[in-house]
Amino acid sequence: EFQEFLQREFPEHASEWEASDRSGRRRFLKLMGASLALAGVTACTRQPTELIMPYVRAPEEVVPGKPLFYATALELGAPAIGVLVESHMGRPTKIEGNPLHPASLGATDVFSQAGILSLYDPDRSKTVTFGGEIRPWTDLLAALREALVTQEAGQGAGLRILTDVILSPTLGAQLEEILARLPKARWHQWDPVGPRLERAGARLAFGADVNTIYRLEEVDVIASLDADFLGPGARAVRHARSFAERRNPGKMNRLYAVETSVSNTGAKADHRLALPFSRIEALARELAAAVGVAGIAAPAPGVNSKWAAAVARDLAAHRGRSLVIAGEPQPAAVHALAHAMNQALGNAGRTVVYTEPIEARPVDPVESLRELAREMAAGSVELLVIVGANPVYTAPADLRFREALDKVKLRVHMGLYADETAELCHWHVAQAHPLESWGDTRAFDGTATIQQPLIAPLYAGRTAYELMAAMAGQPQETFDIVRSYWKAQVQVPDFEAWWRQALHDGIVPGTQARPRPVALRGDWAAGFPAPAAESGLELVFRADPSVYDGRFANNGWLQECPKPLTKITWGNAVLISPRTAEELGLRSEDGVELEFEGRQARGPVWILPGHADHSLTVSLGYGRWRAGRTGNGVGFNAYPLRTSGALWQASGVRLRKTGAWMPVATTQNHFLMEGRGLARTGTLETFRRNPEFVHEMGHNPPPGLSLYPEHRYDQGYSWGMAIDIGACVGCNACVVACQAENNIPVAGKEQVMAGRELHWLRIDTYYQGNLDDPGFVFQPVLCMHCEKAPCEVVCPVAATVHHAEGLNDMIYNRCVGTRYCSNNCPYKVRRFNFFP
Repeated sequence: EFQEFLQREFPEHASEWEASDRSGRRRFLKLMGASLALAGVTACTRQPTELIMPYVRAPEEVVPGKPLFYATALELGAPAIGVLVESHMGRPTKIEGNPLHPASLGATDVFSQAGILSLYDPDRSKTVTFGGEIRPWTDLLAALREALVTQEAGQGAGLRILTDVILSPTLGAQLEEILARLPKARWHQWDPVGPRLERAGARLAFGADVNTIYRLEEVDVIASLDADFLGPGARAVRHARSFAERRNPGKMNRLYAVETSVSNTGAKADHRLALPFSRIEALARELAAAVGVAGIAAPAPGVNSKWAAAVARDLAAHRGRSLVIAGEPQPAAVHALAHAMNQALGNAGRTVVYTEPIEARPVDPVESLRELAREMAAGSVELLVIVGANPVYTAPADLRFREALDKVKLRVHMGLYADETAELCHWHVAQAHPLESWGDTRAFDGTATIQQPLIAPLYAGRTAYELMAAMAGQPQETFDIVRSYWKAQVQVPDFEAWWRQALHDGIVPGTQARPRPVALRGDWAAGFPAPAAESGLELVFRADPSVYDGRFANNGWLQECPKPLTKITWGNAVLISPRTAEELGLRSEDGVELEFEGRQARGPVWILPGHADHSLTVSLGYGRWRAGRTGNGVGFNAYPLRTSGALWQASGVRLRKTGAWMPVATTQNHFLMEGRGLARTGTLETFRRNPEFVHEMGHNPPPGLSLYPEHRYDQGYSWGMAIDIGACVGCNACVVACQAENNIPVAGKEQVMAGRELHWLRIDTYYQGNLDDPGFVFQPVLCMHCEKAPCEVVCPVAATVHHAEGLNDMIYNRCVGTRYCSNNCPYKVRRFNFFP
């Protein structure tokens, strides 16, 4: 039955037209809200308020139709990534990578590309409200002044500030200034998917907080312990560029990966091992003992001992040129073992370096939020200011944050959206988007970037800098706050020239975090907690590759972007291996109920070849009720199953089949190539023997056997695009970039299920070998512009014709919508907008 599903070439609903209201024009226009707003900016400009003066002498750089590019940076729940934003006559329209920025090197990820749509999102919060009613900014300032006067009498004993993890040097300095003035106040930070266990592992190994940086471009052999370093997150862009640099035949690296679910990193691995989450620590111990880590006793030999021994031999043979990486979800002990292995292999200072932390104030986010929840529940918090975080939705369930929040006398929330936390706060402040505000932030290596706005706030948004300045009793504009901070930090003869250069380059020179020498503690292994015992089914939580932790739930481009490997859109599912699904009598799209510690969640099953047996994986970030019109009610909420003690893995989960059918919208159901050579791969040795081996795989018609005349391109331009499949990590950045560049509409879940998604570029995934342990191939499929295009010869009105330069041109006002071209396209890259 599962084989039949994999071999199904077309969606079941491709021939159906669902005439329900959810599929109709009203639903389509709702989903297209932000895209229509983005298209509408071509007719208007949003400039700062200033005197209107005629262009007696026009600015040299402003030429209608010619774009300008400005350097800035975006924080996406991780260290910042530097970007260049394209602007047309004062309107930002496209985001690209900054070649000078260490986290970008000229590339971006899906979240950066989709950031432009979030800027124009009509569901963004628009003003200051109190109890849901619009109020002026001055009313909020008056309320804060009154509350702070009371707090000053007790040195801030009742004041608590909750933020995301702060990377901004300026904002960090502002918060420290408030705490210095009110010493009994407390600043808490919360990030539901941040590098908490990575830092805990460093403390266990070295006794100190350090920032770990991997130099993948220097690595010959990589061992990944559940580390999706090519997956979602700002560091992944730099990792992908560095990793791809070593996937060339002349200096190719080798990647070993052990993981529970299939990730982008695991799909690119040369050797991959699927293991339940709870068994990875035992494998790490076995690997550490094999490479010679002192103080680690190898566990009893298991079924994976040969695999571990082979990896250990390869790592040892490449001392100083190897690397062991532990994934954030793994326990602190696994991270400590990875650090110890890198030390034993001589990799420290070569393929892995350690620096001072990049955060303004490093904390354990879970313990920080736990302390805040405990104080709120005890009635000790009188004034709570929340900036950016959404703990009502993302907090671990056992902290009972929502109930504790009700006991706070005055609650103020600032965010891009009036989200689940804003709903329970007295005051809500609309936050300005990063593309419409000044600021500063840091990259993964500590490099600072001064963020600059490309447009005045579309709504009455304010910044966290303004809010903190008001709380400090020194209200200022954000520009003045950021500029003043850096003027005090740098000592240069000409600050104005320095400032302009920093804005131009998108980096502040000399701001990288200082290297930190480290050494293993003498008793580092003595602090290891005992590995958790296996207990029935285990549930593994993951940040979603489309909506991350839920912050991008209202972005239609990301919701409709197919997830790598599963190709699921508009929701999440319970991922399960084929063998475990068979044992439990489950099929894809069966509804199930998951229960852990008395809390339940319901969602559909999705069978994923390559997944570890007796484990389940769910993505976070769905099931929201205050995300916006696009994101509300999409998928199911897995956060209620997540506790502070089971942040990434829950053992002993109960699964019950509900009997319901829960359809999943996917863009690909046919994953098997069946020997047809759709995606052609080979080993490095095969390539060395015969660099032309791909042309000998599959059917290749000889040239000249055609009824159609040849096209000649002896003169003029020639067009072409090539994608290196060996380097492609399936991240989907190109898919969203194409959508952003061409403003491609969002179709919605129902139309995706009917096969009517509108992406002009897609990345197909194919399985190779045994479905219990398959290999994976990413196959990008783009606009082909065939030499003898089948779409051209079948069009009855010549709406699609061949250009002299080799392109397949489309004459839209000729098209009468027969869709013959779509039916005749062997690549299925023809797209029709069914709601013109």
